[in-house]
Amino acid sequence: MTTAVADRTLTTVDRCDRCGAQAYVRVVLGASGGELLFCAHHARAVEPNLRPLSSDWHDESGRLNEKAPIPVD
Repeated sequence: MTTAVADRTLTTVDRCDRCGAQAYVRVVLGASGGELLFCAHHARAVEPNLRPLSSDWHDESGRLNEKAPIPVD
């Protein structure tokens, strides 16, 4: 895996591997370097078991509280 992929911001195209919702957490597994994506809900559910196996836990779930800009007509 390249650093550019691991460091990029998650977008609406990135989907949770468990349910298909928008992903806000990227987990890079230490031994294999594989990448898993999770919505905030599923990331919280798997975190106790998965975090010890990960080399990187990239969490953008704080963006859920951001207000979307109001469009100007």
